[in-house]
Order: sequence, then structure tokens, then C-alpha cells
Amino acid sequence: MVLAAAAMLALALIPLGFAYLQLGYHEDVAASTAPETPGSETVRLLERAVYEAGGEATGHPWAGREGAVRRVNASLAPRERDIESAQLAGGVAVRIERNASAASDWAREHCPSGAGRLFGDCEAIDGMVVQERADETHLLAVAYDLRIVDDRGETALTVVIRADG
Repeated sequence: MVLAAAAMLALALIPLGFAYLQLGYHEDVAASTAPETPGSETVRLLERAVYEAGGEATGHPWAGREGAVRRVNASLAPRERDIESAQLAGGVAVRIERNASAASDWAREHCPSGAGRLFGDCEAIDGMVVQERADETHLLAVAYDLRIVDDRGETALTVVIRADG
């Protein structure tokens, strides 16, 4: 009777052993994710910085939008420098510059005009796009030229980062 019970216990432990071994399994993370494109980390960091700095414009009257843009710039410029310097430790050189013409193009394409629009005018100032909403200034987007140099080579990108994430 004891031998039969021991045999049953041994049979029950076999599937438990396989289940235990599989608990520690995880696929090769580097092989399972898509390869990161040059500049993707920079863009992610800029998205967060622009989102966080966007609140600096809110609450300023539309007539004082240049002052609101200066406040956003005062908040955003040190973050941009931090992003440039932080990536040097990983062997990536990044140069971040605002692109005023890309901001103007983005405003022309993405800001509705005419009588049926929901919000007021849009304006591109110093690479930033702001819009009048209830007579207040709201940051919509910031346009950048990025130059990334890493072990894969040199990449130049123009991106527009929306402030609403």
C-alpha cells in the first residue's frame, strides 16, 4: 500500500516539475522586440518633455502668447539639453534644434480654419504651435530637427511632437 501511494505521488510530481521549470522561462527580449530605430529614444524623451512643459502656456491670455511661448521655452530648453547630454553615456550623440518652418507647416495642416472650427487661431512661434482656446494660449506641438550619431551611423530627423501626448 505504501509503495502504491509513493508511485502515485511520483506520477503527480512529474507534471508539477514541468510546470515549475516553465515558470522561469521568458523569451529572449532582444530577439522578440522590433529593433529600435535611431532617434526613437530621443523622440520618447521629447514627447514627455513637451507634454510636461505644455502646462506653462495654459492660463496665459491669447494676446500674451509670445510670453506664454517664452515660459514654455524656459521650461523646455533645459530638458532638451538634459536629453542631449543624458544619451552621451550610452554612446549616442544627439543634437536637438527647433524647426520653425516645420511648425508653420504643421499648423497650416492641422489647425482648422473657417467658421465651423471649434477653437481659435493657431500660430507657430519659434518652432512651437500655439492655439487660442477660450481666449487662453494652449501649446499644441513643437517641431524639431534631430541629428543622431550612434554606432549605426548618423541619422537626421524632423519630428513634430504633440503636446497632448
